Amino acid sequence: MAAAGAPQVDPADAIAAIRDARPPATDRFTYLTIIETNLSPAVLPALNEILQDAELTQEIGWDLVYNLVNLPGSEACLETIARLGNPREVILKVLETLELLSGDHKNDDRDEEDDNEKVSEEEKAPEAALSSQKFITLLGMLAILHKRIKTKYPSRFLAQTLQTVYNTYRPNQEMTASVINLMHSLSGKQRPVLPSRKSSVNVAYPDKDGDASKNAPDPEGEKDEREDPGERILQQKLLLSFATWILEAYVNGNDMAWAARLLEFYNPDKIVPGRPTMMASFREDQDLLARDAMVGQLVALISDLGLMSYSKTLLNQLLKGPIHDSPPDASDDLSNPNDIGLSTGGCVCLVAYWVFSSTVFDARHPTPDIHILPEHHAILDRFLGDEDPERQILKSVGTIEALVAIGLWLQSNGRLAADEDPSSDYMKYLLSTTLIALYHPHIHVRNAASTLAGLILHADPSDEDRLLILYDLLENCMYASLKALAIRWLREEITIAATASATATPGTDTASTPGVFAGPHALETVEYVVFPNLNSLKELETSEVVDHLVQNSPFLLQAVNFGLFLWKSADEWKHVLPANSEATVKERWFEPLAEVIEKLDADKKAGKVTDDDLGPAAFDLDVLKERMARLAATEGFKVTEEAEHV
Repeated sequence: MAAAGAPQVDPADAIAAIRDARPPATDRFTYLTIIETNLSPAVLPALNEILQDAELTQEIGWDLVYNLVNLPGSEACLETIARLGNPREVILKVLETLELLSGDHKNDDRDEEDDNEKVSEEEKAPEAALSSQKFITLLGMLAILHKRIKTKYPSRFLAQTLQTVYNTYRPNQEMTASVINLMHSLSGKQRPVLPSRKSSVNVAYPDKDGDASKNAPDPEGEKDEREDPGERILQQKLLLSFATWILEAYVNGNDMAWAARLLEFYNPDKIVPGRPTMMASFREDQDLLARDAMVGQLVALISDLGLMSYSKTLLNQLLKGPIHDSPPDASDDLSNPNDIGLSTGGCVCLVAYWVFSSTVFDARHPTPDIHILPEHHAILDRFLGDEDPERQILKSVGTIEALVAIGLWLQSNGRLAADEDPSSDYMKYLLSTTLIALYHPHIHVRNAASTLAGLILHADPSDEDRLLILYDLLENCMYASLKALAIRWLREEITIAATASATATPGTDTASTPGVFAGPHALETVEYVVFPNLNSLKELETSEVVDHLVQNSPFLLQAVNFGLFLWKSADEWKHVLPANSEATVKERWFEPLAEVIEKLDADKKAGKVTDDDLGPAAFDLDVLKERMARLAATEGFKVTEEAEHV
């Protein structure tokens, strides 16, 4: 392509130059230089006519790929090169060009991270569209080229192609549709898009829609050379593996809201009238509809390639097999199909889609024969059990949500613990799910994970186990948001126990042994970790008090709400309160907290503390003051005169 700032060549002169200089008028290298010098959108129709000479295109076509793909309107020329050029040389050039595109993507991402001013979506859109179009065009060429190569071991070309495509792929709609087209072509399997969730993405498909009769034979292929008998199975396994990696990448790059939508489906009574729901958004928003359609097409393709059920082989891979977190390398020995691993995260996403679509769309998909304990816990632990679970969660946000969705489905279908499993460990399972509730970047996934954790806690058949779990979280957890969750679950346990006692039939086991949450034992156990001694706060400097309140505001607010629940009347929850608990909580917890909040208010009025110092906790602290005032006025909780001003 002509260098930037070079004099503009008259299109007529440029066309004449590339026509008149055709070999044998010039040699191949000189002719390529003349084409590159005169290349512009205006000459492309004439160049495409010239490229109909198959002998010439076999000589120079591969060398034109990079320059042409960067020129708008060059698709027809590139298709001609794919049909007539030397397929082995052209494939190598297409893959090299894709790798250059991958480098451009990484540089773009790095530039954006380094740039102090964020580039707007409107500014990035044209460049992203152009990058996608180049990718689509090159994949269309690959679909043609692979069918033209005649060799005993086509899998060697296929492995390199799939690795390069994966490295270049970005999980947008157009690129994903193009990848699906390529896989359909390479596998020879065609499947119509489901009409109920039809995608609006329309990507050109030269291999299917073009004229294959124009394809030239492979000039290096032997006429009597046949594929090795094991090649078909090997290629199918390569494609299946690749499809699982694309599924994982797409789900990690596009918020599918599977867990949030399952929660809404399972709990329609909790949906607030007039408030937008995830279910409604995915029914009405065209972009979100397209996401569901695209995943549906990927799952259908994976099924066509042989992964059609939740088999023991798939279960063993998720539970015991090596974690495959990167695709097979084309340089490895891939001669044995059994050595080609599937994406572990992609398999998790596949199972999540199966259970989600079977539930929400009433689709016919296989469902896993596993339980929360031990299988789902084992899979969770494989993803989160390393030394840095936060990094794992942020690296695979879609896969982690898929795990939450599977957990919700298992819980809803009563698949809690295997009947004869003596090692059911509810506490460890809760720790895994609460890590997701803590670190996942999407709030609807955090909410779903915390809901799942609460459901599993309440399903533990042992009262003492549940109390121990709550005590452990409140005593040892360093995160205020998780300690706040533990208080919420404690309140739910007390309410559940009260309901069970009220509805128990006299003379039954439930009536005679109501459980630890139906009496004062539970609060006697956790009282000092729910309402810890805060007298030490009075000795701190203002900045230290601010730090403490900012870090602990969710926990403090939930504790005040729990106090309102317990002491809102003199008698309602008297049966679960330890003796003199209100006096103890007043002296150790309420009054010191009220005193430091009063001091903080005075410092704010004096300008020593600002809302900026408090950050997002400023609103929480205002709510905390209001709730403490309500607690001070409740019938069952009386405070001293010194704290009545709160």
